[in-house]
Amino acid sequence: ILIRNINVRTNYHQNLLEHSSIPPTAAALPQPVLFAHHMLAYFEMFQRDISRLEDTRRRADVLPLGSGALAGVPYPTDREFLARELGFSAISANSMDAVSDRDFVAEYMAAAALCMMHFSRMSEELILWSSGEFGFIRLSDEFTTGSSIMPQKRNPDFAELARGKTGRVYGNLMGLLTTLKGLPLTYNRDLQEDKEGFFDTVDTLQTTIEVFTAMLPGLTLQTDRVESLAGESGMLATDLADYLVVKGVPFREAHGIMRELCRACDERGIGLQQLPLQEYHRYSPLFEADVYGITAEGSAAARNIPGGTAPDRVAEALAQAGTGTGGIEHCNKRLMRQGCSSLRRCCRPISGGWPSRCRQSQRPGPT
Repeated sequence: ILIRNINVRTNYHQNLLEHSSIPPTAAALPQPVLFAHHMLAYFEMFQRDISRLEDTRRRADVLPLGSGALAGVPYPTDREFLARELGFSAISANSMDAVSDRDFVAEYMAAAALCMMHFSRMSEELILWSSGEFGFIRLSDEFTTGSSIMPQKRNPDFAELARGKTGRVYGNLMGLLTTLKGLPLTYNRDLQEDKEGFFDTVDTLQTTIEVFTAMLPGLTLQTDRVESLAGESGMLATDLADYLVVKGVPFREAHGIMRELCRACDERGIGLQQLPLQEYHRYSPLFEADVYGITAEGSAAARNIPGGTAPDRVAEALAQAGTGTGGIEHCNKRLMRQGCSSLRRCCRPISGGWPSRCRQSQRPGPT
């Protein structure tokens, strides 16, 4: 869903530039990049999440039936037959380990914690970008709420809740690991504590995915604001340093020259593009009139390497993301093949804390 939304927006704004997200405490703009390049970073994160969940499922795909209380059962049992009939890939090799093992629970919760961390990072950027101070995007009214006192507010509540619930998932993981760390073999009643945190983690991750699936299509890019910032000359300082490097100046020296130039511009309250050429010559005689031809578009296009933000490279990455071996269609097939939809069948969605518009009907949980 994320990549489909990126494709739609990138096809419409193929050459749209934006500056990288920066924390509110940062004092300077970094470098211009394509909006799709920025969003594709999250695609890579979610790709790794899918891979981790697949790995987790492979290690959980082991039949413990026949292990008994701890020593195995005394009755003739064809465990291999049972594994085939029940859809498991293998049988457990040690009865004591099979009874006491909760690695598969911890692995899933760790993978879920990383996935929620990625959603939380995206949430942080959506919150910043939709603020009046940034103004890069606008979230749909469905996923914002007003203030009981301040009528102008459009609070990104869903993104804030996803960011907050990430700590809850972390807590569930740490609670389980703390429970497991001191247990002797084999089964101990402490292991009852694995259920509540696990189911809560599954429900929280599933609901977060559903919320973002619904929220991202309504995201609107504020193109005028983004393009105006992409044209800020301060963002081109690195490109001007590269300009000097091409003329034979060592990068360390070029970096120092641009640092002094930027400081001079800050003191005057002007941008690099407004600085007269004679002022450039005070710092290096290698600057020529073509220095004013350096643009945000040219900056992005110059990063024409695999993984870079040049438009052609981003177009390649989008095509690969859509149809390649790591793309969304391939991921869908992998997930269906792995049977990941079983989580939906075995876990009851719990929507506590989410606004009512994304709540689902309660279904009986596992016994």
